[in-house]
Amino acid sequence: MRKPAVTLDNRVAGRLSKPERRRQLLDTARLIVREEGADRLTLAHLAARAGVSKPVTYEHFETRTGLLIELYRWIDTERVNAFRASMAEGNRSAKETIAALAEAYLACSTDHGDEFHAVGAALAGSEEKASVYQELVDNVVEMFVDVLRPYSRLPAQQLTLASVGLVAAGDALAGAVTRGACSPSEAAAVFAAIIGNLD
Repeated sequence: MRKPAVTLDNRVAGRLSKPERRRQLLDTARLIVREEGADRLTLAHLAARAGVSKPVTYEHFETRTGLLIELYRWIDTERVNAFRASMAEGNRSAKETIAALAEAYLACSTDHGDEFHAVGAALAGSEEKASVYQELVDNVVEMFVDVLRPYSRLPAQQLTLASVGLVAAGDALAGAVTRGACSPSEAAAVFAAIIGNLD
């Protein structure tokens, strides 16, 4: 009696838990965007590249937009985690903290390759992207508040609003660096000056 054919899908599917499978699919999706562009990222192509059947990708993401949103959120979470790790290093004075905050935020904003922007562009115009983007911005604002609270005399609500402005300024400066309008060190110095004038 012939044994059933063993495919990559069968071998890997039996080994990975659902969270592990999701991580594998997101890793593969990011690789597709990096190597082939966001337009090539479909659930069917993801299944082929990941070595799984199409129903597996549909089970995790349901739609292409759902996949793009999860990938967008995942890449940003990596960026935020790197930023948090950088800010957690060592004891710093207020001036050192501000300089580190400016440098770390700009580094994280400009050091995620083109995948984040490519996925964001693919989601442009979708209602889902607008809500996800706001969620991501809110997380970063909360981080700024946490870092600056020990050094600021502003009331909590004003510090939150100021942090909203700082995140927007940081994103604008990161864009300037990406376009080559200024160097990372120039942008970091300007951003530190802006943060330092909060009070």
